[in-house]
Amino acid sequence: MRTPAPRILAPALGLAIGAALLVPRATAQANPTPVPAAAPSVLVGKIDGAIGPATALYVERLLRDAHAQGAVCVVLRMDTPGGLSAAMRDVIQAILASPVPVATYVYPGGAHAASAGALIALAAHVSAMAPGTNMGAAHPVSIGPTGHPDDAADHIMEEKVTNDAAAYARSIAARRGRNVEWAERVVRESISSTAEEALAERVIDLVAPDLDHLLRGLDGRVVETDSGAVTLHTAGARVVDAPPSFREQFLARISEPNIAYLLLLAGIFGIFFELQNPGAILPGVVGAIALLTATFALQMLPINWTGLALIAIAIVLFVLEVKIASHGALTIGGVVAMLVGSIMLIDSPLPFMRVSLSVIIPAVAFTALFFLFAVGMGVRAQRRRVTTGNEGLVGEAGVAKTAVHEEGSVFVHGEFWNARSDDPIAAGTPVVVVGVDGMRVSVRQKT
Repeated sequence: MRTPAPRILAPALGLAIGAALLVPRATAQANPTPVPAAAPSVLVGKIDGAIGPATALYVERLLRDAHAQGAVCVVLRMDTPGGLSAAMRDVIQAILASPVPVATYVYPGGAHAASAGALIALAAHVSAMAPGTNMGAAHPVSIGPTGHPDDAADHIMEEKVTNDAAAYARSIAARRGRNVEWAERVVRESISSTAEEALAERVIDLVAPDLDHLLRGLDGRVVETDSGAVTLHTAGARVVDAPPSFREQFLARISEPNIAYLLLLAGIFGIFFELQNPGAILPGVVGAIALLTATFALQMLPINWTGLALIAIAIVLFVLEVKIASHGALTIGGVVAMLVGSIMLIDSPLPFMRVSLSVIIPAVAFTALFFLFAVGMGVRAQRRRVTTGNEGLVGEAGVAKTAVHEEGSVFVHGEFWNARSDDPIAAGTPVVVVGVDGMRVSVRQKT
């Protein structure tokens, strides 16, 4: 007899694999002991693209490694449009608490440190820019008023957020001895400065065309860290590239809103297909992994739970459409719910931190077609009258070869069958099969 174990183990295997991939590995020591290097070294990291939770994890790990290796300095090359406020604050807290000096370097030419990136640059022990770069525009952006555009409560909330961000920027600038007025204006007025302007405004410490010039400019500077004053000795130091690890790159990739959204849909499709076709195994495994990965990614993003609920409602409406004759009303409701829910899913004012419409529209269309056609065909197949096996004989017409009552013989579907009938039937009478019991059929006279 066929065992049902694979049907039970498939989703469980997917859950186990997904959990193994996503659970962070524990570090051996919470506070690693510095290990002296053979020669002074400078770790060079990179913040490239939107700043999110994965960026904070990367910077925190980089600073721990620098301390453990006895590095004289960490240089963070930056080219970022900004990102999430919570992730920015995590990065800044890590820099402020770091015993190893941190230098931010807006590089190469044409790069920028906007919004959250500008405040991270203000928080660094040393801030530098390459010619042809710019920094600023850190005004907090709201998604939009919740009520009327003139609603006083919305204006008050926006003012509170702006005041909080401005005070945060001033406190960072004051701690590093930088231009407090510029720090406030970059939040309130969204000003942006070139490298030369930022240097003149005492926002950064130096302008350097490349990394070699930067390290020579850093040499001999005295900076205040959380552990006290440190003199930088960077001239002739070994430059060690410290890119994000595979795990950090993976987390950064899946925490991109478009990727997280597609993983969520893939997980829903896989699990649903497995439930509709028990024993398929592969859809269940893939769906469980995708759904767990999406769950992990979404917890790293500012999720709007109303948007997630609307997506769930849309799936329910699509399923109901193939079971209930609504003449398309449920489908229209499902499309609207999923479209609105997908737009609302990531609660971020930054366009690059939300799900793109170029991803949402094809995904909504595909989901609607998937449930209407693929799932609909499966439901219709389950409802279709059986046409094979013994059950397929029910309803078939034949002829009584002998008199039939308690027993007899009929010719049905090209075969002779033992038969019985509630009422006597004469030989040669047309009959219809009304039931099958093992190797005997029940018939009645055809009318």
